[in-house]
Amino acid sequence: MSTNPLLPPSNDPANNPAVELIRAKVSRTFAHEPDAAQELAEVQNERVLSKHQRYMQQLSASGKSLAEIQTAWHYYYTTLSDTEKHEVWQEFYAANQHTPYQKLFQQQHSATTSGFQPAPMPQPQPTSTPQGVFVADHTPAQPQSPKKPAFDKTTTRQLKSKLANKVSANGKLTMKHHLQSLGFGLASGFVVLLVFLFTFFNEYVIAPFIQPSRDVSSTPIILSDTTVSAEAPPSVTVPKINIQIPINFNVSSYDEAVIEDGLKTGVVHYPNTVLPGQNGNGAYFGHSSGNIFNNGKYKFAFTLLHDLTTGDLFYVTYGGKTYAYRIFEREIVPPSDVGVINDTKGKQATVTLITCDPPGISTNRLVLWGEQISPSPSTNTAAPASTVTGQPAALADNGPTLWSRFVNWLEFWN
Repeated sequence: MSTNPLLPPSNDPANNPAVELIRAKVSRTFAHEPDAAQELAEVQNERVLSKHQRYMQQLSASGKSLAEIQTAWHYYYTTLSDTEKHEVWQEFYAANQHTPYQKLFQQQHSATTSGFQPAPMPQPQPTSTPQGVFVADHTPAQPQSPKKPAFDKTTTRQLKSKLANKVSANGKLTMKHHLQSLGFGLASGFVVLLVFLFTFFNEYVIAPFIQPSRDVSSTPIILSDTTVSAEAPPSVTVPKINIQIPINFNVSSYDEAVIEDGLKTGVVHYPNTVLPGQNGNGAYFGHSSGNIFNNGKYKFAFTLLHDLTTGDLFYVTYGGKTYAYRIFEREIVPPSDVGVINDTKGKQATVTLITCDPPGISTNRLVLWGEQISPSPSTNTAAPASTVTGQPAALADNGPTLWSRFVNWLEFWN
């Protein structure tokens, strides 16, 4: 070997100073490291398997299928005591502290150390035992639907505040504004009330100021001579309520439209009922109210008929004579009770006055029976056979209301 410094160094590592330097540094670095064989022996000695892990290790090395291993483990686990089952789970959590089971392990550990009995754990199902480590198969929990966020009470308060400020103009409304609002509300309510009364109960608004006749001022004295002028028109007179209304004896049909047309000229005598001076019952119908759009001036003829009681008198003028009747009975009947037009209530000669009840509403009918007291019924004649057959389908009503007219108007234009 040449020692000339001008020549390249020898390739022999044993005589290379740089190699020797590296070796010295490595020796100093690992001077305190234990022997590899010693470390392996220590690791094997430290790893002591529990009986559960040994059982799993035996199953893993038995050559059985995964299904057979799971079945065997399940049977083994069910035969353990509660304490041993707890040990299995503790081993499982210890072996999986750095897996998705870590959070569950921490919760279980916290419950155990705080003195609370942990809830029963689901039974694990083994899937594999790599390197003899017990691993359980837990089916991942089904994803839960996201919870709805809690209702923000602060937002609600803010919304209420904004609405209050908007309604009150940011608190700038004065007492004058409040009084104006109150006055507007009261006025609107009053208008609605008037419309309601006018539409359904207009007898309370109009009828008290309407007198169908001003000719009757007091109760007439019944004289033995009941003859009147032959030219005197047929009429019904009720002194107590100060009315004298013409009677239309020319209606010869039960058709509602015909009767309504006849009521425009006064009170209608029902066809097929007797005439004054004949034995039997004569029926007369008059309106108790009506809206201003209905034709005729006798819409309120019998508005105050409900004021009459038993013992009151009324008079019917017909054929040059005046017949007096005393009320002896009154009834409220449904419109379908058409039998009242021929019912004498056991008397020889009677008259029934019929109108809608309550006034302004066609719900029921008010019927007043009056017995003839003058002239004496003994002078009456028998009623001839009527030319009108059958009975009306229902007693007449007050005619179309303002509301029904409005509905018909809408239907006509639609």
